[in-house]
Amino acid sequence: MTRIKSLPVEEWDPKLRELAHGDELPVVQQRMTGVYANAPNLAIPFMEFTIAMGQAITIRRRTLELCRLRIAFHNQCRSCMAVRYESAIEDGLTEDLVCSLEKPMEAPNLTDAEKAAIQYADLAASNHLAITDEILDNLRKYYSEKEVVELCIYVAYCVGFGRMAATYRIIEELPTDFQDITKRLAPWEHEHSEPLVIQA
Repeated sequence: MTRIKSLPVEEWDPKLRELAHGDELPVVQQRMTGVYANAPNLAIPFMEFTIAMGQAITIRRRTLELCRLRIAFHNQCRSCMAVRYESAIEDGLTEDLVCSLEKPMEAPNLTDAEKAAIQYADLAASNHLAITDEILDNLRKYYSEKEVVELCIYVAYCVGFGRMAATYRIIEELPTDFQDITKRLAPWEHEHSEPLVIQA
């Protein structure tokens, strides 16, 4: 059960409702945004930032989604692991690629650029002080300085807000196997139900 009250869409601040397209959101997203809606003075600028980041970032959506899902595993955020963003699927994300996240550095179907991004995301989510000059130099083989900063900001966003989301336990509308909080889950485990595809 969600640990913090999630306001129904009709109780959201009108600006937040408009920014988030509240009436069109899948129930899982409505629940999360409904929690934020308790503090509209923060939820509105947060939503504006999220939209601006999504519009400005130039790294491939497939790469971002692979990083997001690897971070979701470390965060053990059920709602993060259960969803896939439509823009990433349109950019070539498949469940075979998601399964490669179990051992990404050994995966033959991930590009070297994706592996470099995932390596950074993995460490940022699990042991950020282990990020060395070599890790950043490896990123620079595939990404411009602008793209490295984009990746760092996106990863920080996923680590921080994913951890917060995990503490909320917004799991009621997730597939049944994502609702079991007694075991550690991974987005690449095959016994899970079909992921929920959402727009982004």
